Amino acid sequence: MSDDRQDLETQSEAVREAVATIANRLADEKTHLTDLDSAIGDADHGANMDRGFQTALERVEETDGGPATLVKTTGTALVSAVGGASGPLYGGSLMKASQELEDGITAESTVAFAERYLETVEERGKASVGDKTMLDALTPAVHTYKKSIEVDDCEPVEALGKAVDAARRGVEFTTPLRARKGRASYLGWRSVGHQDPGATSTLYLLEELLDVATEYADATVEIDAEANVDPGAVDDPEGDIEDARADGDE
Repeated sequence: MSDDRQDLETQSEAVREAVATIANRLADEKTHLTDLDSAIGDADHGANMDRGFQTALERVEETDGGPATLVKTTGTALVSAVGGASGPLYGGSLMKASQELEDGITAESTVAFAERYLETVEERGKASVGDKTMLDALTPAVHTYKKSIEVDDCEPVEALGKAVDAARRGVEFTTPLRARKGRASYLGWRSVGHQDPGATSTLYLLEELLDVATEYADATVEIDAEANVDPGAVDDPEGDIEDARADGDE
């Protein structure tokens, strides 16, 4: 067996394990995500994500192929099993970004994958940082990952650790924001003070990816990065509150 073939098989094994690990985490966090979504949404994010990744787990276990095929299979399963806007956002974006992994998982291909995934989520969700959506975690994570590899010359696992830290700060950042997209935006200033469920589930996905990547790289990761959020892209949440109250927004 050639080394390249062996590498692809190891990468496929890692992708299957990542899907299984994420599915287990979302099953554990289903109630918490539902509680978060109950405050500002449809109260179904936890159930949707759990159902979607349980379906994805069944399908990747039945599928042969390399990393790109397995990631695309995961995306297809999410689109078919997750209701509302989350299916196309999480699943459709995975399907499109999977094309970047056709030649296997490398530092360069994972940067391209992350950027393609982010671009697709932005296009489909028509949102940006500061709107109180999953992008508040995803955007700083992707920017941090890219910078860590291309500028700071980090190993991919170390870069992913910094991305997880950036996503974690992004999740915290959503709490004081007023929602501008989705069902939460109907609440106006009353959405302030609640952590966004989409940003939270995005963090969980990245944390589990880091665990699996660390195991396969046999590495130890120190998470100490600063969040790479562009302050200029985010309005003052306190100003939002005052504006909403002045307008009589509910």
